[in-house]
Amino acid sequence: MADADRIALLELLVKQQVLKFGDFVLKSGRHSPYFFNLGAISTGAAITRLADAYAARIAALGLDYDTVFGPAYKGIPIAVATSEALARAGRDAGWSFNRKEAKDHGEGGQFVGAPVTGRVLLVDDVLTAGTAVREAVALIRAVGGTLVGVVIALDRQERVDGGATAVRALETEIGVPVVSILTLQDVIEYLDLSSGSDKHPATLLAAMKAYQAEFCERGR
Repeated sequence: MADADRIALLELLVKQQVLKFGDFVLKSGRHSPYFFNLGAISTGAAITRLADAYAARIAALGLDYDTVFGPAYKGIPIAVATSEALARAGRDAGWSFNRKEAKDHGEGGQFVGAPVTGRVLLVDDVLTAGTAVREAVALIRAVGGTLVGVVIALDRQERVDGGATAVRALETEIGVPVVSILTLQDVIEYLDLSSGSDKHPATLLAAMKAYQAEFCERGR
């Protein structure tokens, strides 16, 4: 992604309050100076712009896939919108998502949308520990699907046991590429451009850099 496109996407995510700054307690109990929640996307224009970014990242991977899969719940609109963006770009693929609880009436089943028994590309929002993605991978493989890759919006680049980042550890574990559109380093570089402004005070940039130094890997 070009620098100008990366900045424009980050500005959109801040405007949509997907990317927020402050003091947030993560599921792990760790305090973070920022929080990322794609569930905050709230307009058609915003989800279209986001889906275009997913589609561009997927195209750059050059993977062969039949279905774009989004884990319930946040992955659902990502998968549908990304499939539509791919179709606009000339690559028509199915979309699918799982139910939190399998339906035992009507058409029944665990999944909605295209079959997940072929080559499946998984899309999700952010990876911290990777628990949600692991659960989705298990569901896909349990019904005979072949996972070919995982694309997320943001890699927090946080190290886990053993020193590797959560993304690299997951990639090694599941045996397919795990890539992101943006990284924590991208967020820091974006803040660096506007540090000292009313919107992004210099203290925020300092807090982000301190968090990165203590818990995360640097670089894209």
